[in-house]
Amino acid sequence: MQSDDVARTVGAQVGDRLLGVDPFPRTAGRLRFRPDGALEVFRTVKERLGFDHLSMVGGIDWVTHREVLYVVWSDSRRQYLILSADLPADAARIESASPIWPAAEWHERETWELVDIQFDHHPDLRHLLLPDGYEFHPLLRSFKLHEPEELEVKQRSV
Repeated sequence: MQSDDVARTVGAQVGDRLLGVDPFPRTAGRLRFRPDGALEVFRTVKERLGFDHLSMVGGIDWVTHREVLYVVWSDSRRQYLILSADLPADAARIESASPIWPAAEWHERETWELVDIQFDHHPDLRHLLLPDGYEFHPLLRSFKLHEPEELEVKQRSV
């Protein structure tokens, strides 16, 4: 499948919520969409194009905005497709993909925890890697490491 085919099929379903499909080497392309059309894009990609496996969800902090990325796989086409949406840095939220691809549940938890992207209607958005109550998001560019505490060096005499 070529990126033009993806653009025609998805564009027919979601209209102006599709921002474009860019060629991306060895994939069906990189589909850029508006966050308000997320569920419709996810359904179309799965049901009409046959991308039935979610491989990854991730996020990038570009300082001025955040980008959420989904990598989906089609067994029948033997091809990947990348889905991408830009989110405002001060309100980084998008609808959860877990109703469409249940595997999104764990990936979205990790993305929320590390990059602070909120996934609306996620069934269990809680810490996965970091301790409960941890308030920081370590992959944000604004995250500052704490100063190392002075360590007491103990010497042993043998």
